[in-house]
Amino acid sequence: MLTFVGLGLYDLDDISVKGVQAIAAADTVYLESYTSRLMGTTPAAMEERYGKPVQILKREDVEQHPEPILAQAVNGDVVFLTGGDPMVSTTHADIRIRAAEQSIPTRIIHGASIASAVSGLSGLQNYRFGKSCSVPYPAKNWFPRTPFETIRMNLAADLHTIVFLDIQENRYMQVREAVEILQQLSDEEGVAIPLYVGIARAGSSAPVVIAGNAEKMLQADFGPPLHILVVPAGLHPVEEEYLRIFADL
Repeated sequence: MLTFVGLGLYDLDDISVKGVQAIAAADTVYLESYTSRLMGTTPAAMEERYGKPVQILKREDVEQHPEPILAQAVNGDVVFLTGGDPMVSTTHADIRIRAAEQSIPTRIIHGASIASAVSGLSGLQNYRFGKSCSVPYPAKNWFPRTPFETIRMNLAADLHTIVFLDIQENRYMQVREAVEILQQLSDEEGVAIPLYVGIARAGSSAPVVIAGNAEKMLQADFGPPLHILVVPAGLHPVEEEYLRIFADL
């Protein structure tokens, strides 16, 4: 069997009891480390807590070469750990499909997701979110434009946008960096983004949530990663009051 286990948002204590039980029964434990990371712990600490090795998976291990994972799940119990909730990423849906095509049983043990945490921390109502987008780091001769199109489409429909920030091997995009990219696109396109909500370290004991315009976001200190950004549409009075009380709007 291949079991997908969500680790939750921040540290070792976020996993469910069901998730811990699945790890204890597993023959092999993998940790997918590229769509999200738990900043309040380390793979070494996981191994100590779980009492067994945790093998780290990179993007190519899952998207291009998942055969070893699936082969071990044919005759053994394999646990596939992910930050947040396992099926928020389409990459994980793909590997579950591949398992089903090989008649490998699968199950999902859910964890807290950043998608729901954003609503809770910002007070923005979850049914008012449109399509999400991601802001990658610019590369030589390339500048990310697709996320702005998603934001513009959502704003036109009066929908909020969750903006996921790039995670690379040794760096994590900050709210300030994402806002700089989006403001450059906003200036070029002539479409204003009047309000942002930045969130840092969701799931920790001291998350930071700040709402304001671009100037405020660029000056705000969100502290260490992980960061995530929201571009709100028009605010409901309750959303506005929530942001004023809990996000310094």
